[in-house]
This record gives sequence, C-alpha cells and structure tokens, in this order.
Amino acid sequence: MTAHIGRLNARKLSIAHRVGLPPCKRGCLSGQTCPDIFKLTDGDFAVIGRDETDRLESLLPPGRIRAADERIVVVDRHTVICAKDDIPDD
Repeated sequence: MTAHIGRLNARKLSIAHRVGLPPCKRGCLSGQTCPDIFKLTDGDFAVIGRDETDRLESLLPPGRIRAADERIVVVDRHTVICAKDDIPDD
C-alpha cells in the first residue's frame, strides 16, 4: 500500500467523473454535503463519507491494520447501491 501512495503523490491526479447518481437525485436535501463517490483519472476511486476511524478501528479483523495516512470512511448503503452500475467488475 505504501508504494501505491507514493505513486499517487508523484503524478497529476484529478477527478474524472462522479460514480452513480448525484446527491440531489439520491434524496440528499442539501445536495452539497452528502456522501459521494468519484472515479479518478488514474482509475482509482475517491469517496466522501463520514470519518468513523476512531469508532471502527478497534473492530477491524485480526491482522488488518490501518496505515497512518488512511482513514476508515463510511458511505451509506444507498449511495453505494446507486453507484453499483458504474463500478467495473475488473
């Protein structure tokens, strides 16, 4: 994972497009401060969600450790379901 993060910082990266429906079409009232998923120009995904690192870190399975630069982010089920058709299988 560390090597991947190093590669990420070394290249120019931008958001290619939103994955799934925009928040306003998922029932988000504000339309601006809702969870969201984006595809990046390198093929990876960026997620906007609630930072639940402090609450969930102790619940990780044995042997799974979060790196210092990683956070545990929670995205509601509805957001992921609305993005499912736009996420490739491979």
